[in-house]
Parts: sequence; structure tokens; C-alpha cells
Amino acid sequence: MIITTGNAAAQQWVKRAETIAVDTGFTYVPRESTSLTKLMERSGEAVALVVLEGGARLVRPDGSSIEYHPSMGYVRAKRVLKGDPDPMLDAAGMQAGDSVLDCTAGLGSDSLVFAVKAGSEGHVTAIESSIDMAVLLKEGFGHYVTGLETVNQAMRRIEVKHGHHLDILREMPDDSVDIVYFDPMFREPLMDSAAINPLREFANGDALSLDSIQEAVRVARKTVMLKEKWGSPEFARLGFRMLERNHSKITYGVIFLDN
Repeated sequence: MIITTGNAAAQQWVKRAETIAVDTGFTYVPRESTSLTKLMERSGEAVALVVLEGGARLVRPDGSSIEYHPSMGYVRAKRVLKGDPDPMLDAAGMQAGDSVLDCTAGLGSDSLVFAVKAGSEGHVTAIESSIDMAVLLKEGFGHYVTGLETVNQAMRRIEVKHGHHLDILREMPDDSVDIVYFDPMFREPLMDSAAINPLREFANGDALSLDSIQEAVRVARKTVMLKEKWGSPEFARLGFRMLERNHSKITYGVIFLDN
């Protein structure tokens, strides 16, 4: 991956791009009015991270791209702040001040909702195994600006970690986080999901392993959760109780703990 900016980038964006390159070990390449395709061809890299005012965008030579945006996470966050219920938070039994490990962060919509509920006394860690997506997510959480300062502050509090969730779980002590959450790429995609389909070009699509669930049960104090399509065999395969949800194509599986 190369790190670059838009064509008419402000100096602060250039500084951000240079800092990302130092932090990640990737190469910063000045844009200099050159097309992204040519920059990638010259560098031999298959992905470019373009630093933007409110986050970043990932681009491939074929033109496919994905840009950080909180999407429905922002809509749900506003509802949570108004006191409305959220099915994910309800399923988790989450309270303000809880800690959450989001093992398959993607674009972080669920991490954002967890962070809003957790508040300043809680903590949310977003794990992403794709280094490209992890860098994109960190930039998004660090710089995207919504219309609500409370949501902005929640985004800034989220800790982004790059790595495979199983490796990270294995290094964690027993009973060290309240909620462990999994939202992997569905085994049978919802092909009408305009928000998720571009993510498949960049994210890790591997199925969850039983080892991951066993480690999650060891690490979690309250709940281990899985988000999947309604009726997915993944719930039974991985040992989750599938929750009933009316009029929804997706639902949650839960393992409640009494630690």
C-alpha cells in the first residue's frame, strides 16, 4: 500500500499522510497531479490510501474504492443518545462504562454504537485483520466529523488494533473485557447491501473458527455475540443461541456468561 493525498491537498493533509507512512511503514508518495493508477503502477502496490479532510479512502488500480463513513452507525448512535433501544446493545446487555472488543471491525459502524453507549468511562477496541482497512478505520475515527460532538468524541475514544482477532484474544487475560463481538462477512452475502458489498473487496472474508469463540468465552465477562443472517447455520456451528427478530434479515447470536 502507498499513502498519498488528493490532487489539491492542504498542507495538513500532507503532514497526516507523512505521519501515517512513518507509523505504518508504508511509503508516502506525493500526488503531484498524477493519477492514482499511475502512482500504484510506479510503486508496484495494489492499494493506495488517499488522505482526505475527514478521513481517508482506499483505492485499487481497477477503480474500486471504499471511503470511511459511519453510515448507519451514525443514525443508530443518534437514536441511542435519545434513549431509543438498539437491538445489538440490548442483545449484549450492555451498560454505560462497559468494555467491548469488536473482533471484526470493518468500517466500525458497530464499534461506534458501542462507544456511544460505553461513554467516557467505558472502552471499545476495534480489531481489524486487514492492514489496509485498519489504517482506513483509524483515520476515519480520528478525523471524521459528524453533526454531533458527542458522537465525534465517541469515535475518537475507539482504539483500533491491526491483527487477527484470534492472536489478540490469545494474549488477553481471562475475564478481561465485558463483551466480545463478532460481525464477520456473512457466509451467504446479502447481495442487496450497498454499504457492505464494496467492503468485500478489501476486508478479510474468512469464516470464524471454534478456537476464536472458545477464546472469546474465556476473555469475556458478560457476553459473546455473533451477527449473521437470520437462520444462518453459523449460529449452531459456533455454539450461539440465535435471537428472534421480527422483520429483519439479520440477527444476533449470544453466549451469556456468569463470570
